[in-house]
Amino acid sequence: MLKFMVSRSRIMIFGRPGSGKSTFAFALSKALKLPLHHLDKHFYVANWIERNYSEFLEIQKSIVANSSWIIDGNSTKSLEIRYSKADLILYFNYPRWICYWRILKRYFYKNSKFDDRAEGCHERITWSLLCYMWSFETRVANKIQKLRTKYPKPPFIEIKNDIDLSQLKKELTIP
Repeated sequence: MLKFMVSRSRIMIFGRPGSGKSTFAFALSKALKLPLHHLDKHFYVANWIERNYSEFLEIQKSIVANSSWIIDGNSTKSLEIRYSKADLILYFNYPRWICYWRILKRYFYKNSKFDDRAEGCHERITWSLLCYMWSFETRVANKIQKLRTKYPKPPFIEIKNDIDLSQLKKELTIP
C-alpha cells in the first residue's frame, strides 16, 4: 500500500540529528525519483550563517506547494508547514548513543554522494548540537502529538532502529 502511495507523494522526514534521515532521504529520492530538499541547505545561506527566518518559511511554503517532494530536516518551529501537506511522515527516533556515534563518524567520513548543506557548512560538532540531540525527543513530543491529532490522515511511521528501517525499506521496495 505504501509503495503505491509514495510514487506520487509528499514525504516529510525528520528526527534526531545522526539518525540517518539524510542518508535515507537520498536513497528514497533516487528509488522513487522524487525531488529531495534538505532543510539545512535552505536554513543557512553559507558558512553557517542563518537565512532570514521569514525567507526560510517562504522557501518551505514554496516547496510544499509542489505535487511531490521529499523534505529532510527538522526546523521544529515550522514542522506544521510540512506536516500539513505531507502524505507520509517518517520520524527517525534512533537512540541517542547511536546518533552521537554517527555524528562523530560523519565528522571524519562525510558521504560525498549527497549535498545536504549550504555552501561552506562543513561538518562540525558543537555543544549546542549535542544538547539539541540530547533533548530532541522530549522537545518535539508534544508538538508531534498535536500535529498527529490535527492532521490524522497521513501515515506516521516512527523508525527507532535498523530493524524498523529495514522493514520500511522492504515495504517501500528500496535497496
